[in-house]
Amino acid sequence: MLEFLDKPGFLIVALAGILIFGAKRLPDSARALGRSMRILKAETKGLHDDGAAARNEAAALPRAE
Repeated sequence: MLEFLDKPGFLIVALAGILIFGAKRLPDSARALGRSMRILKAETKGLHDDGAAARNEAAALPRAE
């Protein structure tokens, strides 16, 4: 998927990031991205857990046939 991101490609992307955001704002941007990823991961896990709980509750209910 990211075959272009070997060592030279990573250096180019890092330099472009420094040029665009500046050296002082880059750590803050990376920190914000990390927080966003953590929130996204927690929300998707919550959705997955909610779906599993709903399936378990549906399986426990008696069926009217």
